[in-house]
Amino acid sequence: MQAQREPSRVAAALTATGVLVGVVWVLEFVDLLGFGGRLDLFGIQPRNPATLGHIFTAPFMHAGFPHLLANTVPLAVLSFMSAARNLWRYLAATLVIVTVGGALVWLFGRGNSVHLGASELIFGYLGYLLGVGWWERTPVAIGVAVAAFLLYGGLIWGVFPSNPYVSWEGHLFGFLAGLFAALLLHGRRPGRPTARL
Repeated sequence: MQAQREPSRVAAALTATGVLVGVVWVLEFVDLLGFGGRLDLFGIQPRNPATLGHIFTAPFMHAGFPHLLANTVPLAVLSFMSAARNLWRYLAATLVIVTVGGALVWLFGRGNSVHLGASELIFGYLGYLLGVGWWERTPVAIGVAVAAFLLYGGLIWGVFPSNPYVSWEGHLFGFLAGLFAALLLHGRRPGRPTARL
């Protein structure tokens, strides 16, 4: 039975990841070819009440194909790693990352700027995977966390201000939102067996 569930779990994770990556690519094609880049206005403009709802659109928009290309592979890899164990927890984690991470960018991001791109999700999934390893502390969770860190741990430096054209706030708050999602969804570890004397 377990052997039968594994392929379906992998298939579900591949499907979810394919849908996510497909959505960001389709949106960028539509934006550039149909709207001349004007859909970038659906990014987050910190503390602008008119863009509060953009916390739900900003992670799926990109400032051109180079931006999208840079995000595609880490988004696909970390999304798949997050979805492979449990699709519903992955979807819940994605909602937490988008909502909490975006709200923090809206509250604390630099003014007179537009924040958009899947980096919020990328850093969010990285934080989520590391957090699951920390709070769950099962061999599988720790192994996945170590793999994620070896693959993309160097991204952590992106949470610090450097390039004024890069939203380090999206990186930082996405990462923190991912940790928060891991705490919410995995923070209570299963009880350890009690030895009876």
